[in-house]
Amino acid sequence: MKFISWNVNGLRACVKKGFLDFLEDASADFFCIQETKMQQEQLGQIDSDFFGHDYYFNDAIKKGYSGTAIFTKKQPVSVAYGIGIEEHDKEGRVVTLEYDDFYLVNVYTPNSKNELLRLPYRMEWEDAFLRYLLGLDAKKPLVLCGDLNVAHKEIDLKNPKTNRKNAGFTDEERGKFSALLEAGFVDTFRHLYPDKTDAYTWWSLQSRARERNVGWRIDYFVVSARLAGNIAAAEIYPDIHGSDHCPVGLVLS
Repeated sequence: MKFISWNVNGLRACVKKGFLDFLEDASADFFCIQETKMQQEQLGQIDSDFFGHDYYFNDAIKKGYSGTAIFTKKQPVSVAYGIGIEEHDKEGRVVTLEYDDFYLVNVYTPNSKNELLRLPYRMEWEDAFLRYLLGLDAKKPLVLCGDLNVAHKEIDLKNPKTNRKNAGFTDEERGKFSALLEAGFVDTFRHLYPDKTDAYTWWSLQSRARERNVGWRIDYFVVSARLAGNIAAAEIYPDIHGSDHCPVGLVLS
């Protein structure tokens, strides 16, 4: 099975920059996106049938903000939007598809913002989201993907020393990602490439950061530990443009 995840930073804008070409060319069984920044009723503006994919959108209440979606040709057993907690389910951050043998969870984790204004909320979210994942994992293994808004280790960003207390690389955020792994999950990219450097998925739009590959790895595929033996490939696609993030991929045997 092939999975793709991409923070498109506005689906309508990304469609104008090659999104549909990559959706078709990737030939993934599951194509997950974050930051759709639209309401589903605006899909008509895109004028596409998405090549016959079924799609499941979770929109934020606030227009033009956040939002997640999954495209697939595989009919799920069930679909869930959010994590079942009202205070966390207003921003369209989670879509879960259930299949016979696994769950697929697509997430856009809250950003802690400048001056860490939203870090306290981020910590509440992390705890609630982990409980949600553990509840699913108790039933069947899961594949989690999305923009998790954290670079876990120093190897996961170009300038760790100068970013130590910035959003996405605080001790608190990194600790929550460690807790996720310790709870029985595996970072698929690091599982295959524990020492690979300069592997990033997001670059600032300033200072030619992408051209110079001054980036962060904040987009992930994480799987239940019992699926670790099925990880056949974990990919980053830095040459695919259209967003300030690039897509990431996973193949399970």
